[in-house]
Formats: sequence, C-alpha cells, structure tokens
Amino acid sequence: MTWVWLVLTALAAAGIFIAVRARANTTALRALHRSRARIDRFKLAKKSFIRASLLEDPAIARAVGEHSQESNVPQAKTWRRVETYIDEIVPFFNILTYYKIGLAFSRVFLNFFYKVSAEYAGRPARELLPRDAIVIYLMNHRSNADYVLVGYVLSGQVAISYAVGEWARTFPLEYIFKSFGAYFIRRKYREKLYHTVLERYVQLITRNGVTQGIFLEGGLSRDGRLGKAKIGLLDYLLGVGRDPAMRKRLYIVPVAINYDRVLEDRSLLRELDAREGRTRPPRRTQLMEVLRYVWWNAARLVARRWKRYGRAAVVIGEPVAVAPWIDEQDREVGDLFTVDRADRLARVQLLSDAVLDKIAAIIPVTSVALACAAIQSFDGDFISHAQLVARMSEMRDVLRELNARVIYREGSVDEIFDRAWRMLAMRRILVRVGDGYSVMEGNRQLVSYYANSIGHLLGPFAEGVRERDRLPSFR
Repeated sequence: MTWVWLVLTALAAAGIFIAVRARANTTALRALHRSRARIDRFKLAKKSFIRASLLEDPAIARAVGEHSQESNVPQAKTWRRVETYIDEIVPFFNILTYYKIGLAFSRVFLNFFYKVSAEYAGRPARELLPRDAIVIYLMNHRSNADYVLVGYVLSGQVAISYAVGEWARTFPLEYIFKSFGAYFIRRKYREKLYHTVLERYVQLITRNGVTQGIFLEGGLSRDGRLGKAKIGLLDYLLGVGRDPAMRKRLYIVPVAINYDRVLEDRSLLRELDAREGRTRPPRRTQLMEVLRYVWWNAARLVARRWKRYGRAAVVIGEPVAVAPWIDEQDREVGDLFTVDRADRLARVQLLSDAVLDKIAAIIPVTSVALACAAIQSFDGDFISHAQLVARMSEMRDVLRELNARVIYREGSVDEIFDRAWRMLAMRRILVRVGDGYSVMEGNRQLVSYYANSIGHLLGPFAEGVRERDRLPSFR
C-alpha cells in the first residue's frame, strides 16, 4: 500500500502546486489590470524559446565558426560558450514579481526617500506614437535608483526592459533584475563572439516590440555633469532598421532625471578623486562612514525626525522617429548598414549626441541644484542671505527664459531656498554664519556636483555674474 500513498501524495502536491500557480497568475493579472499598463507580449516568451531562436541564428553560427578558427578550438566547445552567454544575458520576465512586488517596493522605497515628480516636455508619448511603435527610452544616469525611478514613473504605461551591468550579477540582485525583464551585459568585454550574441538578442527583442531603456552615458556621472553619449547598444538596436517596415516603427524618447540628493554622491566623488590621482580613504574609513550613516538615519527614524531627501524628478521628452534619420543616412551613403563600420558608428555617435542634447535641454532644475549653482557663482567664503536668494532668483528667471524645466509648484524663490537649505544644512554642506552662510570646506565638491547638473543650462550666465560681482560698483 506504500506505493498508493506515494501516488496520492504526489497527486496532492501537484494539485496544490497547480492551485498556487493559478492563484499567483490571477493575482499578477489583477495587478497588471490595476496598473493599466501595456505589456509587450514577447516579454512573456519562455527563456527556452529565446534560447532556441538564438542558437538557430545564422549570424551567431557564422560567429562561432570564425571564433573557433581564430582561437583554434572545436566548434562544440565554442557553442557551449555561446550557451553560457545566452544563459547569462537572457532574463525571465515575471508579471507577479514586476507588478505586485516590484511596484510595491518602488512605491515604498521612492516615497520614503523622495518626493517624486514626473512631467512631460510636450504631449505624452502615448498620444503621439502609433500602436505598433517600438519605443527606446534614452536617459541620463544620475543614480542606481534611476532603474527604480523610471520604471515606477512609466509603470502606468509599459514595463520597461533595461540593460544592467556586472554590478548586479550577485544573488539575489541577479534573480530580481532578471524577473523584472532586465538583461545583463559585460560593459568592457571585447570578445567579438560575445558581442554577436548580445547584438542578436537585443535585435530579437526589438523586432518583437519590447520597450527598452538605455542610459545613454553608459555609466553614472562622477562629477554631476552629463557625460559623453555611448553608442554600443543603440547601434545594435538600430540594426533592425535594415528592414524598411521595422525602421518605421522605431521611436526614441529622451528622458531627463535629477535629484535633490543622489544617494551615492560621496562614493561617486571618491571614484572621481581616484581617477584624478588623489588618494581615496581606506576601506575601513569608508565602512565606518556607511555605518555612521545607517546609525544616524535609524536614530532619526526612532526619534520621528526623519525627513525625505527632497525631490526625485523625471521629465519625459517628445518621441523622435528614427526612420527619417536612417533614410537621410541612406541618401548620403547609399545604405547605412553596408558602409564601413567606422563610418556607421561615427554617424550613430552624431545621433546619440543629438539625443543627449535633447536630454540636456529638459534636465529638471531641483531646489538643491539651483541653490548650489547660485552658491558656486560667488567667489568668497561668505554669502549673505539676501545675496544668495537674489542670485537664485536671477538664475531661475534665466532658466525660465530658456524654457528649462524648473520644478513646478515650488512657490517663490524664498520657498525654494527653504527646501534647499533644509537639505544642505542637514548634510552640513552649508552652515549659517550671522546673516549669511558659509560652505563647509570639505563639502565644496558636493556643491559643485549638484551645480554641475544644471551648469549646461546656465551656460555663460554664471561666469558673467561672477565677472559682474568683481566690478567696484557691485562690491
């Protein structure tokens, strides 16, 4: 009779598994319907199907042959290498994880630390794009929180797929990101075979309409300024434009991000110091700083003195059709995708730079960024309250004339300064001295970091007022 009980137990376990799975699917679908988001159907394709599609790809087969010949290794071994790359890159999107767990976490995390705002620089993309559009969101990169922030802001429209670097390939981050639909890339890995596999995967999901997000700078800004546009992934995506029908569906949407406080700003400045040859603090000192930060914030929570870190702001630009650009390149060179690779990449670089200019034009001007830009425009160690507020007012007027995205609903310039002052005082960046303020010497880099995020918008204005301040009549 033992075998009968084993069969009955197995059947019961199978029944429980099916019931739990059905319940999970129902919960996931309800969460999806509540969000009213559009989900790309191909994101639900099984990983085994995508794997099989890539293994049957003629371009990958040719790359395997070339790699085996150049490396003098058997093709069977090279195919195993390809399978390793596929397993590493390809995600397994889960509706329940994304819409039930991920969005709940995003909502709690973001609203705990920030006041989130999102606006459109023009009409929303959903009103301008055709139903079959393939959308690529190109963004600047300020913080690792960008992944969460942009995903949260766009959650009512689409589940966005990101390219994620090696930093997230640790348990449980790798599982979490892959269940959110993110695919992994090796940023400085030059092997041709690997890049062929990555390119064909990116083009496969693009042809099937998966909405993707790319941080155009390729990494976090270390000094607060916008970096140079990188072209690798964008070049892969544009490859589907060989097909005239596909190129008509391709659209780029610029997205600009800024914060009153970037969580990892001090770490980024240390990396900048290391690159410029300055000595970084020892790991023990860095660890003590992290522990002090955690203890201090925990104490503030317990004492009910916790305050958010200001604003996390996103501005979404108007979509740009890719087809006219590709058609223009074809008229100039015959066929963009058959010209010399160096020439094609140079043209893609110009497109990337143009999109980065669009992002730069709509960077949100937060309270702290505006205050830091004003502080940096003074040469002296002491700034009176009246001078600082007046300079912020001047800068805000200039930014408005330039149609810059000065954060709305912030009230008067005095209210903007009050919001910035709470953050700058809390972090001991600015201290009150009599009827004015002084910047703590060790935190001048932080002032520059936040001022740099909008420095390109102010252009020569900041230097102009600095020169004006030096004139005798303004002393």
